[in-house]
Amino acid sequence: MDVIKPVIVIHGGAGTISRHAVSAEKEQEYHAALRHILLASQQILTAGGSAVEAVTLAVTMLEDCPLFNAGKGAVFTHAETHELDAAIMRGEDQQAGAVTCVSHLKNPIKAARAVMEHSDHVLFVGQGAEAFAQQHALEWVESSYFSTEARREQLYRVRGSQGGSVLDHSGEALTAAPAQEASPINEDKKFGTVGAVALDHQGNLAAATSTGGMTNKQVGRVGDTPIFGAGTYADNQTAAVSCTGTGESFMRQVTAYDVCALMRYAGLSLEQATSKVVMEKLPTIGGEGGLIAVDAQGNISLSFNSEGMYRGYAYAGEEDVVTAIFK
Repeated sequence: MDVIKPVIVIHGGAGTISRHAVSAEKEQEYHAALRHILLASQQILTAGGSAVEAVTLAVTMLEDCPLFNAGKGAVFTHAETHELDAAIMRGEDQQAGAVTCVSHLKNPIKAARAVMEHSDHVLFVGQGAEAFAQQHALEWVESSYFSTEARREQLYRVRGSQGGSVLDHSGEALTAAPAQEASPINEDKKFGTVGAVALDHQGNLAAATSTGGMTNKQVGRVGDTPIFGAGTYADNQTAAVSCTGTGESFMRQVTAYDVCALMRYAGLSLEQATSKVVMEKLPTIGGEGGLIAVDAQGNISLSFNSEGMYRGYAYAGEEDVVTAIFK
């Protein structure tokens, strides 16, 4: 009988590295944030908590950290508003919940979990999602809560340089930034999503993903994050997956589910399946980004075809907590 190795894996977005502009202090700020989140989530698993609890806490903490594009510090739409998406799925029974285009829920991932646990439906949008969350006493904030000056300046740079919508972490900086200000992954072009996957002592898997979307996106645009099978998926028979990247490509290839399908029907290992999807299949339609995944045995994969991805993992009961940004 295989020994279960409970583990939490997180990501904070992928994209092109701005190594030339980043200071050691700024880089360490990201490592410290990832480590802090991993330690808290790891503690839940070590104490025998569920995978759902672990990924909920991890993504809530990522939403609360303005370094990442989810919750506080979410990017702006073309109309200078915020539209946030989140999803969660548990592997034992494939129950799932998601919200999209919300602007007043402090932690969209908690709303997604409420949908999963207290509704016959799977996905709520906009005002309906916010009304449902209020019925379940989730924290309500003014939309301005999500705003940061760094994100507003990012919007203006993107508008001024090319006018289109861009992913939140790739490419050379649109404008040169001082070393002490630059992020390890270029914020103007980064794939701004956060996510977590986990395996618990009971052998159950869970996946959770949250995002502020794309800088300068058209109001009402929805990406892969809240679409089950595209950006988020969990099945105890195969794996839990959370994606970050060009959402339209991930939707067109049903990327998260594709990993699980390759494992179930083609007999591929987790590493083989994620490599095939991220390195071979996504690039054929211009798909850039990555994903994190864990299988039922506790094997993990942190695969990406961009220059870097904020990422990390921690096994329950082990002192080693691993964080990384660059390849």
